[in-house]
Amino acid sequence: MDYLFKPIEIRKMGLKNRIVMPSIGCFFVGEQLKNFYIERADGNVGLIVIGPTAIDEDNPSYINVYNDEFIPELRDLAESIKAHGSRVGLQLWHPGRYSSFPGDHVVSASDIPAPIFTRQRPRALTIPEIENLEDEFADGALRTKKAGFDCVEFTAATGYLISQFLSSATNKRTDKYGGSLENRARFLLNIIDKTRDKVGEDFPILCRISGNEYVEGGNTLEDQKSIAIMLEKAGVDALNVNVGWHESPIDQMSMMVPRGGFIYLAAKIKEVVNIPVIASHRINDPVLANDIIKEGKADMVAMARPLIADPELPKKAKEGRFNEIRTCIACNSCFDMVFEGLPITCLVNPAVGRESEFKITPVDTPKKVIIVGGGPGGMEAARVTHLRGHNVSLYEKDRRLGGQINLITACPDMEEFANVPRYYNNQLKDVDIVYNVDIKPDFLIDQKPDAIIVATGASPIIPNVPGVDNKNVCTAFDLLKGREINGNKAIVVGGGGVGCDVALFLRNKGKDVTIVEMLDKIGNDIGRTTRWIVKNKLKEKNVETITKARVTAIENDGVVAECEGKTINVKGDMVVLAVGTASNKELYNALSEMKDKFGDIYLIGDALKPRKALDAIREGAEIAYKL
Repeated sequence: MDYLFKPIEIRKMGLKNRIVMPSIGCFFVGEQLKNFYIERADGNVGLIVIGPTAIDEDNPSYINVYNDEFIPELRDLAESIKAHGSRVGLQLWHPGRYSSFPGDHVVSASDIPAPIFTRQRPRALTIPEIENLEDEFADGALRTKKAGFDCVEFTAATGYLISQFLSSATNKRTDKYGGSLENRARFLLNIIDKTRDKVGEDFPILCRISGNEYVEGGNTLEDQKSIAIMLEKAGVDALNVNVGWHESPIDQMSMMVPRGGFIYLAAKIKEVVNIPVIASHRINDPVLANDIIKEGKADMVAMARPLIADPELPKKAKEGRFNEIRTCIACNSCFDMVFEGLPITCLVNPAVGRESEFKITPVDTPKKVIIVGGGPGGMEAARVTHLRGHNVSLYEKDRRLGGQINLITACPDMEEFANVPRYYNNQLKDVDIVYNVDIKPDFLIDQKPDAIIVATGASPIIPNVPGVDNKNVCTAFDLLKGREINGNKAIVVGGGGVGCDVALFLRNKGKDVTIVEMLDKIGNDIGRTTRWIVKNKLKEKNVETITKARVTAIENDGVVAECEGKTINVKGDMVVLAVGTASNKELYNALSEMKDKFGDIYLIGDALKPRKALDAIREGAEIAYKL
């Protein structure tokens, strides 16, 4: 870790290490926002950049800097974070055609509608309006300095307004702000010049740029290298190299992207400038981060989601406690919320946005707590109850912890999920865990616990159709547990997330696959930021999909289904059931009938209602903090 934790200076801003938490739209406000970032500062992050921060009152954000009235609150935020050891910057932003506020103020370089979000046609800015926005950015930077932030960053990436000027895909102007790359960069370069005039020579200016826009007709890596050279000459002090735009038709950040898959963009930018370059995207491992710097591919690394998942990642890495890191699995639960305009969450860290509430506090009177079920919810409940000082015993029906997560890791490109049980196995090494046991009420009566947490999960639903007991039928769970695959053509009944994963699993085994789904589209339960990626993979792998089809019978050579008023026959020699799960409530129901013999009884996770691992982990934590 010698390289990752070597100090670095940006202009006159000294940083204690090379870890940057870049801007992410967390949508927290007030004390919640402050506590969220204090937790990351406590974790030893070198630089935290907060944003996106609105510079224009017609396009406000959850953080704003377009008026002096915001300075006191921003100063409180900056001082609170700096008091805990991190440097802090503010990222200034204008959405341009991405604006979520309809009206005449939806503006851009040219009147080309965005293909995503509101899809509104923007109004092309006039030159006086452009010059006014340049001033607004510079004024926002001055307020940033007055509020006590250590630096300012302009976002010229991801497809927002500055990007819309830089890119020939969105800038069709014929005046001095359009045409050549130098003209398209004029807006950003003027912002930097005006900012430097206002903030002085010592205040660091950073810029976040796309290493490659990955949009048709947009800037390539070679274009971005030219822009980087211009920015250095203009006085920018560091470049944070992002990837693509929101509408780029490539997977930028799901777990299907290899770790460090876009480092080469930062490395190429670094070759043409002499200012610090920050690499980003899918860097969730401090060893990888250290190697990036060691090999000279970047000077610093950006970790947004990894620091959401574990605020203490830098501290743990510096101390060599790698097994204790709660690794970001790139499930995109956080970004799914961002794109809905809602506060972020995290699958592996239920304390996100609830930092003040989810503090480990020792109990005065330890209780005897029994947890039945070692899936995500049961593991988190065991972790927190143990840390709080309760006497905890965890009983698991399987031979290992993890529940359904162990099944997901068998699917192609889903290996990151294995980090969830890995983390808990380390956290629970001092907890009494009993495997391969099916707990009955009589056993619990004998144990006399003060509290029981039932986290018995869910089991596959078996549809009531003729032929469901045929030898050519199995559940998705059985398949992923290792059931032998016979035949060459498989039919997956159910096109939700599990059905899609199983289809790709079978394609990787060389099978022809058809998905039969009742609803009008597949992947309904997959998050917005990942659904399109999965659907593209199914298409690339030639997985056939049939929607609006309800299976009415299973035969030895396929299934019969009703599809839009017609009976169809889908041929295949293997049928995999992925039609959902039903809660395992038998133990809880039995205990409830004799609740006078026990202390408190709680039901969490899929045993309460089949949902996602995020919900189970959150509920496990909530109960554990109450005990």
